Amino acid sequence: MSTFDLPVNHSARTNLMASTTKKVVKSPVLKTSDLSTIPTNRIVTLDEFILRSEKDFDYATGELTGLLRDIGVAAKIINREVNKAGLVNILGVADGSENQSGDTQQKLDVYANDRLIECLQNSGECCAMASEENDDIIHVPPVGSKQSHYVVMFDPLDGSSNIDVNMSVGTIFAIYRRKSEADGPATLDDFLQTGTKQVAAGYVLYGTSTMLVYTTGRGVNGFTLDPSIGEFCLSHRNMRIPENSQTYSVNQGYYSKFDLEMRRYIDHCSDLNYGLRYIGSMVSDVHRILIQGGIFLYPSTRKYPKGKLRLLYECNPLAMLIEQAGGKALNTSMKRILDLTPQELHQRCTIAIGSPAMVDELQAFIARYSALPL
Repeated sequence: MSTFDLPVNHSARTNLMASTTKKVVKSPVLKTSDLSTIPTNRIVTLDEFILRSEKDFDYATGELTGLLRDIGVAAKIINREVNKAGLVNILGVADGSENQSGDTQQKLDVYANDRLIECLQNSGECCAMASEENDDIIHVPPVGSKQSHYVVMFDPLDGSSNIDVNMSVGTIFAIYRRKSEADGPATLDDFLQTGTKQVAAGYVLYGTSTMLVYTTGRGVNGFTLDPSIGEFCLSHRNMRIPENSQTYSVNQGYYSKFDLEMRRYIDHCSDLNYGLRYIGSMVSDVHRILIQGGIFLYPSTRKYPKGKLRLLYECNPLAMLIEQAGGKALNTSMKRILDLTPQELHQRCTIAIGSPAMVDELQAFIARYSALPL
């Protein structure tokens, strides 16, 4: 059961937040149900929104709230480094290293990964975490006598190859309630849960402005970082994806390596003069689709017959978020992403995600052509 938690103060997190934000005067906390009555010029910060949202959940201990705030702090630190990347020695490939999935690590990949781990370890709100950049689970030592009930998974810098050419990148995260006993270490089973078990998921987009978009299973809200006060402020309330659109997002350079049904669907989009929009960062492409509608595709290829994207770090959290906004997310076998049972920590997956009418249309093409010989 997805639950929010009452706030708990921890000096480590408080000190870190103080070092990255300026002091702001907080307005009186209102109930979530009062959001529609708040004037549009009234600033609602991420921290205030999280604290107010707790009132909508029955059971509360403080951990989930703390985790979301820790991720917000890490995002501010990563944003600072991303925005000055051209001025410091942090561009380019890390010292010949590759991550577990075989992708070349950029220096900013390593930096973002380290900052997220540090921020999540400081408060002890999670018992363990898993990153696309690490081979195995990262266990978090207990803070005092606290028993942590959550695990966190993240892709620290999605689309990091775009950094060197000053294109947008992002961070993706997912939070699960652990299955193992709270008085012992976390286990692999705590991470190999279906996406339906996520209690929170979201992303941070480092673009022309920096946005944090997240859901806890009760709609999707977006917050834009105001650099003048160092706070994420509510800018997109109750986000809803358009039912239909005329844009599609796919790496069409791999067209000849896609299956027949996927090639026929792309031909269909081209015949109807749909706009092709592909940035090469899943966060950026999905964010555009969330705002404007469309469909994002990453099917199987000959090199990646099971797909290239990671189920736990990319597909599950973005599928939860898009579904909460009214969209759909399936793999190219037409199974719901959130119902897939993970078998390994770095499992790969195909995906079709976006406006519901366009995903349904793709489903019809796959049903029509998948049985035909190549």
